[in-house]
Amino acid sequence: MSEAEESEARGVPDEETPSVAPVLEQPDSEEPPKGGPVRRFFRILGPGLVTGVADDDPSGVATYSQAGAVLGMGLLWTAPVSLGLMYAVQEICDRTALVTGDSLGTLVRRRFPRGARWFVVVLVVSLIFANGLNVAADLAAIGAGMQLLHLGPPHLWTAIAGVVLTAGVVWGSFEKLAKLFKWLCLVLLSYIGVLVVAHVRWPEVGAGLLGLRMSWSWTNLSLIVAVLGTTISPYMFFWESAQRVEELRGNAGGHDAYVPWARRPIQRRDLRQLRLVRTDVFTGMFMSTLGMVAIIISTASTIGRNGPAEIHTAAEAAKALEPVAGSLATAVFALGFIATGVLAVPVLASSGATALAGLLGKPWGFDKSLRRAPLFYFLIAAGTLGGVAIASVSNNPVRLLVLSAIINGIAAAPFLVVVMLISNSRTLLGKHRNGLVANVMGWLTTAIMALVGAAGVYATLFGPK
Repeated sequence: MSEAEESEARGVPDEETPSVAPVLEQPDSEEPPKGGPVRRFFRILGPGLVTGVADDDPSGVATYSQAGAVLGMGLLWTAPVSLGLMYAVQEICDRTALVTGDSLGTLVRRRFPRGARWFVVVLVVSLIFANGLNVAADLAAIGAGMQLLHLGPPHLWTAIAGVVLTAGVVWGSFEKLAKLFKWLCLVLLSYIGVLVVAHVRWPEVGAGLLGLRMSWSWTNLSLIVAVLGTTISPYMFFWESAQRVEELRGNAGGHDAYVPWARRPIQRRDLRQLRLVRTDVFTGMFMSTLGMVAIIISTASTIGRNGPAEIHTAAEAAKALEPVAGSLATAVFALGFIATGVLAVPVLASSGATALAGLLGKPWGFDKSLRRAPLFYFLIAAGTLGGVAIASVSNNPVRLLVLSAIINGIAAAPFLVVVMLISNSRTLLGKHRNGLVANVMGWLTTAIMALVGAAGVYATLFGPK
């Protein structure tokens, strides 16, 4: 919740700021959306849903499967915790995009002095390398999915996927790819079917959600870091704000046509748009968390039913779907692996590219041609093809997927500090900067991820090898 909304709820007039004009009390001339309630709801969904679906990428699927197989219901408590934290952070990122019309990378350049800016550049470069490892893991997962379908060797399909996705994003339309594959990713909801037909021990599920089945060990600590790292990943912050900005520009008719809130009087329809955006964000985060819970319970009730059973291959992870898909379990899992990987790879590669291009004041965005935004597309191509190179030397895609989640958990806290400083800026957001609720949840998330990151570093350096 922003400071302006909290002041309105208390009946206290907000202090005027030079960056945002007061809300105009005038009739809303915007036409109501057409269609029934279901159609209107699906028209609302956009960057929030894509971000949530991309969060359940192969790295997430592998991490949650490993957590369920090894620890049973022990890590279910992380689901309700991460849902609140994810929603708080992504709402903040989306609100900064609505109010300023700029991506987080561009806002870093506007908010911080040159010295601090270069520190963030170092962070973003590290994000690009971390994303490269995640891209490699997701491309390896695509190859593993194709192998499960008996369509050829995984390394060959990893390379093909990397080249095709790079060409499709640079010279094609990511928007069309996203529309196609975000629905294909719903195949992962087949895990919910497992909950219906498998012999789920529901009292154990309840105990797991309350944290009563958690035990502490080096393995458990690493999995906690991985689970929180894959749900609250730095690339999500940059992707959410960047895609929202592109959507706003597209709806307005182009980059120059969109006038952000910070440069004009605020109208009632703007506040309604903020509510719709929050619906989109919450829906995406809820779908992501629902997938997480279903995967953990499914693998705990099948693969890990008789005790810890570490997963080493995609084929082993696919066994969790056997109660609902039977002999088709491998094919269903493979399609989910491929679809989520195809969607996540461009998201991962473009998030770092958007961040660095914005920081350096260079053009970015899928609405721009290769000639207009060469650095943006170069970084996407380098990240994707670099991922192909890393994946080509890995023979254990599941281990690589979990490792990438651990790295994201370690890297999240510094970026959250940047996000919170930007979203509290009176100069950038005026009275739409963070209010009390947003600040409490945002800084709480930052503190939790700082502890998670420290635990991840400690476990990596001093844990059993």
